[in-house]
Amino acid sequence: MQDYDLIIVGGGMAGLTSAIYAARYNIKALVISRELGGTTATAHKVCNFPSYFEISGFELMKKVREQVEKLGVPIALEEVLEIKKDKAGFIIKTSNNSYSSKKVIYAPGNLRRKLDIKGEKEFYGKGVSYCAVCDGPFFRYKVVAVVGGGNSALSAAILLAEKSKKVYIIYRKSEFSKAEPAWVEAVKKSKNIEIMFDTEVMEIKGLKKVNSVVLNNKKELKVDGIFIEIGSNPNPRAVDSLQLNTNNNYIVADKNQESNVKGFFVAGDVVDFEFKQAVVSAGHGAIATRAVYDSLKMEE
Repeated sequence: MQDYDLIIVGGGMAGLTSAIYAARYNIKALVISRELGGTTATAHKVCNFPSYFEISGFELMKKVREQVEKLGVPIALEEVLEIKKDKAGFIIKTSNNSYSSKKVIYAPGNLRRKLDIKGEKEFYGKGVSYCAVCDGPFFRYKVVAVVGGGNSALSAAILLAEKSKKVYIIYRKSEFSKAEPAWVEAVKKSKNIEIMFDTEVMEIKGLKKVNSVVLNNKKELKVDGIFIEIGSNPNPRAVDSLQLNTNNNYIVADKNQESNVKGFFVAGDVVDFEFKQAVVSAGHGAIATRAVYDSLKMEE
């Protein structure tokens, strides 16, 4: 079993920022994540991260990853299956190995929410997508729908509109109350985006691939693809045995990002903190790592 002072679970903005600070504090650390980049990497454009007027999420996270690698923090591309507390700290079991660590920063990000309607599961990868950046190029000159009304939905629609023939934004509310004004303005200026307020998708239909969606007004809308951008939910299953304090499945943390379990810190979208932004996740990672450093020094 490999031993560390700190194991960081998660390869998104929060986890990789934690790794950068761990290197600066000379903490023996390891990043474990099934994949790198997190939610930020799927963003078409990031326009509110300091130092970049505009950058793709993929490019931003590539730069962050390169910084971590240059600092020499090891990264294990493995899926964390379980984290348990023991006398020395924590045991982290992955799909390939077992590790021990004095401290943990848990920053796994979230899982995309699903509509849970007929046809969604059946046509996943056949017209149903949760990532416009990943799958948008397959819908060049085609008609697509984006479900949702937040920043991620509107930015996905703008991306798709650059290549697709027509983009419908389907939103169950009467206005874009959660999206930033800049995204709303950009959507309204686009000539091939049509907004459908007070509308919900009830069913996804097709043969071998998606060819239409059934709406709550009983009408059937012809589309070649549907991009579901309705937010995400935390995924705390790997830490069930720790009995963490949560609020709606989001983990509660103190001002140092420490949970109710001593030595177990949390950062990023999994935290019970309403403002889900890349810059906030980076802040969480920095705060948590500083707290880990202070705790390790006190224990020497």
